[in-house]
Amino acid sequence: MTLPSCISLLSLSLALAACSTAPAPEANLPAPSAWQGGSEVNNHPLPNARWWQAFASSELDGLVERARLNSHDLAGAAARVRQAQARAVIAGAPLLPDLQYGLDASRQRLLRGEGNDQLDASSSERTSTAFDARLSASYEVDFWGGVRAARDSALREVDASRFDRHTVELTLTSAVADSYLRGLTLQEQLRIARLNLANARDVLGVVEARQGAGSATRLELAQQRSLVAAQERQVPLLEQQWQDNRVTLATLLGEPVQNLPQTSASISAVRWPQIVSGVPSDLLGRRPDIAAAEARLAAASANIQVARAALLPRLTLGAELGSGARTFADILDSPYYTLTAGLIGPIFNNGRLSAARDLATAEQEELLENYRSSIVAGFADVEKALNAISGIDRQRQWQDEELTQARLAFDIAQRRYSAGAETLLSVLETQRTLYLAQDQQAQLRLARLQGSVALYKALGGGWQVEQ
Repeated sequence: MTLPSCISLLSLSLALAACSTAPAPEANLPAPSAWQGGSEVNNHPLPNARWWQAFASSELDGLVERARLNSHDLAGAAARVRQAQARAVIAGAPLLPDLQYGLDASRQRLLRGEGNDQLDASSSERTSTAFDARLSASYEVDFWGGVRAARDSALREVDASRFDRHTVELTLTSAVADSYLRGLTLQEQLRIARLNLANARDVLGVVEARQGAGSATRLELAQQRSLVAAQERQVPLLEQQWQDNRVTLATLLGEPVQNLPQTSASISAVRWPQIVSGVPSDLLGRRPDIAAAEARLAAASANIQVARAALLPRLTLGAELGSGARTFADILDSPYYTLTAGLIGPIFNNGRLSAARDLATAEQEELLENYRSSIVAGFADVEKALNAISGIDRQRQWQDEELTQARLAFDIAQRRYSAGAETLLSVLETQRTLYLAQDQQAQLRLARLQGSVALYKALGGGWQVEQ
């Protein structure tokens, strides 16, 4: 083959390689101009990375820090980052020549006979000694960019693993906050249940006194005793739920429940912060799961280039510098060098390489849809969190009024029953209404705090892509 034809073939191959390189596809999903639920406030800064401190709870701050230090899930995610970093080093190594050295020594002795052509030893020299030293280098010329694309794919996987670690951390911290707030609410519900039990017992005392005096029936006594029993049952139920929640919280901390400190705070002391949701387009840079999906899409695009490069010829260069002698002292007296070049390309592989290219293309298409799905899911998470906060705030306005009136109704009914001007049925109804209103108020406060946690999580917890 003449030199001009070789140059033409090389130019054609380079052109094919350039055509095979395609940029990573984009999501092409227009972001809404504003959230349907709106933003809580517009004069506060965006959430920062330590978003849980906005709840103004030193106990919560300490629990989150313990979870970040001790969580096995977070430690596993950090190990996956180190694995990805090692794979990136391995993938990028072929971009530079591979250097090796060797030092050999051999000794051969003919035991009997005349020997043969395959032996260094012979009947005249039955012992043969040889020493050899060499330094070799090999390098695959990356004409088509396949090696570089493999390195780029591995680097994008490193980015994705880092974003995954941030996602695990965000999930962990929000779970710790949610579990802590649930524990405080269960404590409040337990306190309410014990107060209600005490009130029910007080009413039972009045009913028993009136029944002894003949002004109350056995039916009324049985009804009040049934209500007391129901309240008695509620106390151990809430205690069980509270203990289960402590086990869950301890598991998140990566510790046995025996090491979990007793809390001294109350749910009423925890404030819900004012959170700015920003505009929807900001979400793409504020959620690590979306960033991870984008990084994996970029890695898949690089993998397509790797698969296409495998369809083209490969040029490998090699060089070796060595020396050898029959004695170690003379090992450098006979130096030599060897230069090699090799060109290898596929002819027939039963469609394996083209199928690998098609596989990489299909994987890219799947990851593109996953990327789009993560964006849509991110928008939905924020919308639901904002809607929950708005709805709970509207409920709480009426719940406060409901509790005030329920407490007033119970006090009036209890006094009138003690004076004999009201039936026990009215007292029972007002008791149940008051108990439900108190419990509902605690649950709504928990739901409001959990709504703030959910919004922080939906917004990425203040995380930002590092520039």
